[in-house]
This record gives sequence, structure tokens and C-alpha cells, in this order.
Amino acid sequence: MSEADLLKLLSMILALVVAIVGHEIMHGWVAYKYGDNTAKSQGRLSINPIIHVDPVGTILVPAILYFTGAPFIFGWAKPVPINIGTVIRNGGTKAAVYVSLAGITFNFLLAAFCATLLPLVAQPTSMTEAFITLFLYQSVVINVLLGIFNLWPIPPLDGANALRYIAEGMKLKNFTAFYDKIYPYGMVILIIILATPISNYFFQPVTWVVKWLL
Repeated sequence: MSEADLLKLLSMILALVVAIVGHEIMHGWVAYKYGDNTAKSQGRLSINPIIHVDPVGTILVPAILYFTGAPFIFGWAKPVPINIGTVIRNGGTKAAVYVSLAGITFNFLLAAFCATLLPLVAQPTSMTEAFITLFLYQSVVINVLLGIFNLWPIPPLDGANALRYIAEGMKLKNFTAFYDKIYPYGMVILIIILATPISNYFFQPVTWVVKWLL
């Protein structure tokens, strides 16, 4: 592995860890603000990445994508435990929507922040600056990718959860019942999308947003 490839790999790993760990912590932090101590009591609001590692989502999936030359890399951390009932009791379904969208919001804000910093090191003159440049670029791409992906209205993704709580708050019982019925099949639907050319259409917004930010 060349020096350039090693820098790219390390920057990609760091960007991915920051993106997925921050995503999960924000779910737990917003829930905590609405009186749910579940994540905090289990130490899951810590920035220590080790406690958030999911063997499949944090290690196996990103590794497979990288070594098979996939055009993108993404993954997930171990979900932060949340008692959504407590959140709803304290803040209503609106609070549940905020908790659902907290991770996505983090990803988009971090992508925008890194895109703002990137021009400052656009012409690196050292290995350290080269690493920082790669890290910032990978952070933009990975966070936009995770944000868009989690917005898909397919259970168990955040976008689906937010949509369900919005419908619950609007008393749309038929809609919430529909989501509850398809929830057990959500992962099957996601696998079908990701394993077929359909995914190109679902991920197209990633390219648009990244180009806009950069």
C-alpha cells in the first residue's frame, strides 16, 4: 500500500468513526434532554468510540466496501438505547421526531462545517496537511451519504421513524398502522435496494449535495 493510499484509508476510517459515533450520541443526547436517562446511564453518551463499535456495521461492512472498490463507504455504530415512551411523555411526538432526526442533523451540520474548512487546506504542503485535507473531504462525503441514507422513509431508518411519529402526532392511524406492518420487512427492503441498481436513484441526492457543498 502506497503512502497516499494509507493516508486515504486512515482519513476515511477516522471520518467514518466520527460520523457514525456522533450520529448515535446525538440521538441519545436529545433523548436525554427530554428526560430519558437510558443512554446516559449505560455510558453511551461518551465520545469513546470503542463502546459504540458494532462488529458488522463499524468494521465488516466498511471493510468490504473499501476492499471491493465500492464508489462509497458507509457503516453504522451500535444503536444508542432510547426509551421513546419517556421522550413522548415529556415532549410529545414532536420530541420523538427531534430524537429521530438528531443523528441526521449532526451529519449534515458536520458535512457543512468540514466543507467550510476545506478551502483553508486545499493546497497541502505537508503530510499532516494532506491528512487533514483528506479527512475533511471524506467527512463531507461520508456525512452527506449517512444523512441522505438515514432520511429514506424505510424502517428502521431515522427518516421512517420521524415520519411515523409525525403521522402519530397528526392522528393518522392508518398511516402509522401501515408503518408498523412493514417494519419487520424493512431490512429486507433495504437489502434489495442496496443490492440492485435501484440504489443509484436513492443515492443520487448524495452527489448533488456534495457538489453543492464543495
